[in-house]
Amino acid sequence: MIFRNETTISLRTEKEAKTWFKTMLFWSFSIFFYSIVISGRILALIVEIKINKEKFMREVFPMPERQQINKSKKRVDARAKVTGKAKFGADLKFHNMLYGKVVRSNYPHARIKSINTDEAEAHPEVAVVMTAEDIPHNLFGVIIENQQVLAEDRVLYIGDGVAMLAADSREAAREAAELIEVEYEELPGVFGVEEARRPDAPVVMPGEENNQVIHHPLRKGDVEQGMAQADVVLERQYTTQFVEHAYLEPEAVTVIPEERNTLVTVYGSVQNPNATRDALATVLDCDLSNVRIIQDNMGGSFGGKDENISSMACRAALMALQTGRPVQLVNTREESIIESYKRHPYTMKYRIGARENGELVAMEIEAAADSGAYACQTPFVTWRSVVQATGPYEVPHVKTDTYGFYTNSPYTGAMRGYGSPPVIFAQESMMDELAWELGISPEEIRRKNMFANNSRTASNQKLDNHEVSLAEVMDKALEAIDYQEKYRRYSQPQPGDIKRGIGFAISYRGVSLGAEAIDAAGAIVSVQKDGSIIVYSGLAENGQGLKTIFSQIAAEELGVSLDRITHMETDTSISPESGSTVASRSTLMGGSAVKNAAENIKTVIKEFVAEEYDYQGEIVYRDDALFTSEGSKLVDFPELAASAFHSGVFLSSYGWYKAPGISWDEETGQGRPYFTYVYGCQAAEVEVDTGTGEVRVLNMAAAHDVGKAINPANVRGQIYGGTVMALGHALMEDLGFSEGYIRHTNFDEYLIPTIKDAPDNVEAIIVENPDPAGPYGAKSIGEPAMELGGAAINNALSQATGRRLRDLPLNLERVLLGRNLSREG
Repeated sequence: MIFRNETTISLRTEKEAKTWFKTMLFWSFSIFFYSIVISGRILALIVEIKINKEKFMREVFPMPERQQINKSKKRVDARAKVTGKAKFGADLKFHNMLYGKVVRSNYPHARIKSINTDEAEAHPEVAVVMTAEDIPHNLFGVIIENQQVLAEDRVLYIGDGVAMLAADSREAAREAAELIEVEYEELPGVFGVEEARRPDAPVVMPGEENNQVIHHPLRKGDVEQGMAQADVVLERQYTTQFVEHAYLEPEAVTVIPEERNTLVTVYGSVQNPNATRDALATVLDCDLSNVRIIQDNMGGSFGGKDENISSMACRAALMALQTGRPVQLVNTREESIIESYKRHPYTMKYRIGARENGELVAMEIEAAADSGAYACQTPFVTWRSVVQATGPYEVPHVKTDTYGFYTNSPYTGAMRGYGSPPVIFAQESMMDELAWELGISPEEIRRKNMFANNSRTASNQKLDNHEVSLAEVMDKALEAIDYQEKYRRYSQPQPGDIKRGIGFAISYRGVSLGAEAIDAAGAIVSVQKDGSIIVYSGLAENGQGLKTIFSQIAAEELGVSLDRITHMETDTSISPESGSTVASRSTLMGGSAVKNAAENIKTVIKEFVAEEYDYQGEIVYRDDALFTSEGSKLVDFPELAASAFHSGVFLSSYGWYKAPGISWDEETGQGRPYFTYVYGCQAAEVEVDTGTGEVRVLNMAAAHDVGKAINPANVRGQIYGGTVMALGHALMEDLGFSEGYIRHTNFDEYLIPTIKDAPDNVEAIIVENPDPAGPYGAKSIGEPAMELGGAAINNALSQATGRRLRDLPLNLERVLLGRNLSREG
């Protein structure tokens, strides 16, 4: 029998044909079966790629070894600072310079009846004396323009300036200031949010109907329906205190009039040069281009050198223009603490409903912040609070209201963490209280409710564009501190007065400004003809390591060593306006702008190399040279820079980065308030002397997902500093505030942690899940590092003592007696 198909096959027998048919059938089924298996594997691989694209890309397409990124490089400004060569604001001296002094209020709230400056003006070394009458445009403000340069009719808080002068020496300025006589009529003050929100409360801010600065609502689901479904409902109130920034360098500015085609040039410890420029242009009634701000080295800021520096710059500028001479204003420590803005004290009421198994069903929150005498940053601080008040937990029914209220207290503004630390203290303390009420562990209740990939936040944002790493950071922090074993051990009865406890807290934090404002940043990268590189950024070095990070990014992109990079000081006449250096946005926003500028230069280089070196392939930048994709050296970077210069090729570029889109409904608090988030967990082990109330933090573990650590040593430094700062807020920092007066005006009374107070060990754990929005996947760490410690310490303290405290600071009196003995406003 003959079997034929498209290919002619001759078979001599029927038996052979049957055998051949069976063989073909076997192989057909085999191929079909394996195709199903392979297809399934491909489908699974596609799913895996979607779930963990970054991991897939790393495994399948490994990136080349980075030379500068993800490396612990030395800070580029370290040598100048440790050798004393770095110049700070108070170090500057100019020819014919005057020294300014401000006369401040004697009362938290009073009417100014008269100001007599005759004797001060008669002082032989005094060049100028000014009051509010001499300032045509006396108000400024980043969000609401209601802050006085000098008080006009009324002083609204104890730090308000009422007069100012400039003299030939600091001593003469101080003497003359004491000669100014101010007659006041003391007025009743409003102190604390409960008093401020009363319908019959005196109105603090002139022209307002009541004392409310802002109200941010958030609504999700039906909170009363959720509470009805709950097996247990808890209601608690928590409070936090005024906190001083406590930077080591007090504020300093020097203003030069009519310098280099500008009306004024300002040098000083300026955190946000563009915000200070805006304030000066408003008060001086001039164009922005007539105001130049050049930042000096800063001895710390933590968010605290913004509006107060703007106020000082305005005062110095007015006196400089009046005299035609440079004027320098430098605060003493006491002046700094009395005048500068503080962290907002919060009063927070939480009502939370949960099922017996620990599942959250509803949260109702009211958080009221004391704005003090001015609006300052209160509208934005309280907005961050409303976004994050429920914590990193899925809750179907939420009702949150955050408020700010004017009082006659010191005004409040930005401080490291912004509006997050108070609400994290409350929500994470509340989660431990709920766990105790339900008889389950703090760890179990969090694992049952915390965010994961694709979770929905209180604002109904789906977390689907980055890795939600709460489980990972929690696992690593708890393992590092041996949480399970110590929690079990410390839950048993402990003999004697010395007790130990362990606790932890978790958080999520929106990166950058979010819906507060338009979020974009710029940078300049300029290759010189010798191959050295200059970088300008619109964001400012405040001590956080920005210059080093940006230099590493530029060096990585262009394949050069770090010593080829010179990062200049921020100068508003050169650096692209990039908004404020706040919200832990520098690495992601400014770093992306630097990377963009360097990439633009590489585009130009590629065209030049194609023409000059007849190479059109991929260029690899490394080891201060350019290589082909096969590894052959094309040219050394300095030689390329020189050749490009002499060929008329421009190797400088502006870089710009605008944040991904966001959305926010002001009436419902629903939307996508931030384009990405970071996640953290901190655990604390404490020892408490129940006989004296003394608390010692023995150990801490802090795990933070930073996306990608551009400089791991810098990240660890932020974590170490953040945890110790949080310890100070939790246990000791207290202004001694009473009825508008600040009693603790120096570091002998306002206590901050020293090395003796620091934990014996802080385990800093860097978690990396690169984010598509950041440069090389980097996100942020500055503020997340300090917002968790207070809650973790409080939870540990509660386990040690068996008693829950709900008010900060957790000082000796509160731990021992459950209340402060001092009188508080």
